[in-house]
Amino acid sequence: MAAQTFAQKALARAAGLEQVEVGQVVDARPDVVLSHDNTAAIRRIWRQFAQPKVVIPERIAITLDHAVPAPTTQHAQNHAEIRAFVAEQGIQHFFEVGRGICHQVLSEEAIVLPGQLILGADSHTTHFGWLGALGAGIGRSEVATLWATGELWLRVPESMQIVLEGTLPVGVTAKDFALRVIGDLGADGGLYQSVEFHGSGVAALSLESRMVLPNMMAEFGAKNAWVAPDDRTAAYLAEGLTRRFRRQGQDPRAALAALASALSSALLPDAEAVYSAVYRYQAADLEPYVACPHSVDKVVPLSAVAGTRVHQAFLGTCTNGRLEDLAAAAAVLRGRRVAPGVRLLVIPASSAVLQAALEEGYIQEFVAAGAVIGVPGCGPCMGNHMGIPAPGETTISSANRNFRGRMGTADAEIYLSNPAVVAASAVAGRITDPQTLGA
Repeated sequence: MAAQTFAQKALARAAGLEQVEVGQVVDARPDVVLSHDNTAAIRRIWRQFAQPKVVIPERIAITLDHAVPAPTTQHAQNHAEIRAFVAEQGIQHFFEVGRGICHQVLSEEAIVLPGQLILGADSHTTHFGWLGALGAGIGRSEVATLWATGELWLRVPESMQIVLEGTLPVGVTAKDFALRVIGDLGADGGLYQSVEFHGSGVAALSLESRMVLPNMMAEFGAKNAWVAPDDRTAAYLAEGLTRRFRRQGQDPRAALAALASALSSALLPDAEAVYSAVYRYQAADLEPYVACPHSVDKVVPLSAVAGTRVHQAFLGTCTNGRLEDLAAAAAVLRGRRVAPGVRLLVIPASSAVLQAALEEGYIQEFVAAGAVIGVPGCGPCMGNHMGIPAPGETTISSANRNFRGRMGTADAEIYLSNPAVVAASAVAGRITDPQTLGA
């Protein structure tokens, strides 16, 4: 049998085949099918199949997160239609307004397990690679097709390796590493490829930092991205499964048995697998980076744009709205205030993150500094509401996209950075290295 990459193994399993070749088209049956506020639009497409019931209700996961609470009557109507659809179809994996961002919530709920295939109507479904799963974004019509048939054809992608060795310097994060990769190789450098992350530097990252890498690879054009699961991944999933099973009135021992089975069959690439390219980085060579308007690959060292005036700072999103991100920002803000004329928006990625941040005192730090706390969800990242900038204003954000109009205003500029830089810039009123504040 020929050596296989992770993507080849995952798609072979999903298609019920022994092995597949790069470029082969397979009929895959995903383990999870994800949608969010766009479910109402998908439902209208699905109705064209003239089916009374979806064929895979147990594999559907829906989260209301992109425009929450509903900012308009149309959004409220969409949410109402989704709730009715969930009840009508008996969909169990449904998460209401305020629970958080789909990628964070499905991770916390341990709905996705290593080696599984998750297809979602959201481009950042690559996120689930942090669990050792194959996550890929698809269109609304493809999701409707999955509801109707339970399977979808996919082309087996080429794979590349990105290797990080060593330990990241103080003040340098996984977000900086991801920005450096995209800046070096371009926003289409990984187009329809499976990106595998390897090396001691990746293994040394916290779980929350690992989540950043496959999430950001959506901005690299990747079909999916992957990080090897380990004992820490298993412990995270065990906690999530146990909580979920208890909440649902099920025996948590069954959850752990399911997890043990999944971990025993986790998919790892073969040592002799063939890659389209291999890129190697030394952690010690990295520094904080910023992506400048209006492209995510317009990446420069933080020092190159330090001093740029900002009007708004946004901390959150599926990329950097987790507890360690809030902790880093709170450490910068402690004993300081947001600069006059600047708004700092803080939106936790989930209700669980919000609860933990309250318990740790981070939310109190943000409020004391003059920040605004938002409902867990996507917030202004999509440009729907909760922080749309005025024309001519500049935002520094911990999000993943900065193309023109991304936050709802075409005549506004968005810079992307790590959470500590966002917080320091809010304090200074200009793009600022936290270390210059003594943070």
